Amino acid sequence: MMQLRRIKNFYFGLLLGAACFFGTNLVAQEKGDATTRFVDCSLLVAPEYPASWPAHPFPRFKLVHEQVVGPNSPYNIDVLLIDGNTGTQLDVPPHSVVRPELNREKSGPFGLAYTDKIEAWQFGGEACIVDVRDLLDKAPNGVSPLVLPSHVERFEQQHRRLKFGDVVLFRSDYTDAYYRPFPAGHRYIADVVDRKAPGYPDPNPDTMEFLATRGVMTLGTDSASMGPMPNLAEPTHYAGLRHGMIWTEGATNLGQLPATGAFYCMLGPKHANGPYSETRAFAVVGGDLPARLIESARNKRAIDLSPTLAMNLPVTHLGSLAGRHRQVYVKVDFLYSPDLDMWHHTHLMDATAGTHLITPSFALPPEGAAVEYSPEVRGWLADYESKYGKRGFSSRTTDKVPLDWTCGDARVVDVRNLVGTTQPSTWPASPEITIDLLKADEKAHGEFVRGQIVLFHTGHIDQHFKPAPDDKGVWQDPLTGKSEGWPAPGPEAIHYLHSKGIRCIATDAPDLGGVDPRRALMTYWALGGSDMVGVEFLNNVGSVPKKAYFLFAPTRIRDCHASPGRAIVLY
Repeated sequence: MMQLRRIKNFYFGLLLGAACFFGTNLVAQEKGDATTRFVDCSLLVAPEYPASWPAHPFPRFKLVHEQVVGPNSPYNIDVLLIDGNTGTQLDVPPHSVVRPELNREKSGPFGLAYTDKIEAWQFGGEACIVDVRDLLDKAPNGVSPLVLPSHVERFEQQHRRLKFGDVVLFRSDYTDAYYRPFPAGHRYIADVVDRKAPGYPDPNPDTMEFLATRGVMTLGTDSASMGPMPNLAEPTHYAGLRHGMIWTEGATNLGQLPATGAFYCMLGPKHANGPYSETRAFAVVGGDLPARLIESARNKRAIDLSPTLAMNLPVTHLGSLAGRHRQVYVKVDFLYSPDLDMWHHTHLMDATAGTHLITPSFALPPEGAAVEYSPEVRGWLADYESKYGKRGFSSRTTDKVPLDWTCGDARVVDVRNLVGTTQPSTWPASPEITIDLLKADEKAHGEFVRGQIVLFHTGHIDQHFKPAPDDKGVWQDPLTGKSEGWPAPGPEAIHYLHSKGIRCIATDAPDLGGVDPRRALMTYWALGGSDMVGVEFLNNVGSVPKKAYFLFAPTRIRDCHASPGRAIVLY
């Protein structure tokens, strides 16, 4: 049953404009060294792929388009049922290490190192590709070929000795070969579990212990699990996790990385007390950027910008009227592990819970769609188009947003001086981030540069993000006019930043729209019409130093109009 805890899958490349089945996707940066590429190392999560562990009682992934652009909603609102073992995933020590207070054989301090406790530096480092393609399918049905210490020593003989700050990635090309739509997709995990096909290559416990002697803290595999079938999954997991290691399961596209020198990173939603999490794995290859990021991670110069997701925290939009709230964040227990005294769980959540990506299609209909808005929204649209031109269309969902759009040099714009500038008689209202304010920031700090990630520092989440019953300051009081709304950009500011070559705008407020529904919708129309994306619900932005690099990656879900993820900076 321990083996059944891992849900491993992947998708491959990120293609800018063309869909390529199992293609690799290398996306050139818009700025800086033109030789720098982003490589997507994550599997696509979609219902017809083997993205969920295929044994009872593990829940299957579900994407529900709860609201679509039309008379009842001007937005495309999605709900996710997603287990932390879905698709490309992150494992952390409590997956196998028991909490210290239980005083059991496998208890240890890392039994409390949940996904929300892992420090940001450990998510990335220098990719070191241990090539084990010679093991693929070289075992009986239901049995995994074993990656031994000798395979790691072979890498060291060919390249260099491993060390702290390296991310050891076992490349067998298993996901590249077998992560397919059903029915072919049964070969990925189910046929191995049923002993109809050879298992996926994986390290044995001795290999984990060997890597611990090298100081390696972060790993990855392009197998469906880091646990060899049929009976070494738990011993291998414990052998690595007891040292505080974390790793990616179900990586893909590792053949697009050099043996050394690329920067590898995995970022996933920050679930409270999570022993694992759905994640987005990617690499940066070529140019000067990888070395810069590797050096920062190796020296632990990293800052986490994402608040924790928990049921008692205000992570989901409440709506300003009855019946307009989005799906609350719910943790659903489904399988008890007596060895760990822990429930395995899934989450039912809005796609905009916590730190998340907003895509152009969030507020825009797909190309050619005939939309019948409510009379009120039709009036807003007429006003918008009279001032800013046609609203536009978009089919750019999460899976179609290039990774280098949400990663780049951080440009913090401090807008805290706007707090307290509205009159209570006008509430609900948000202070507006204007073009004049942006120009003033340019005068003080230099012009905006194409490819920068602009981060609005409002201080709102830092001040108000508290557990219930003290959680009303984030959403409820501003939306109902009991307090001032958070600073938010208007459509003019969005268009100005677009003219400067900015692709992504982020905020440490709940969203980029603010509390006035009319103004908020215009901001999202401007964002989508400019083919720009937003990262919302950050915190700790005031800690971002100059010359920091912003990294955000959403869970790669097909046809999703928003998606949760995690943001960090390296400096």
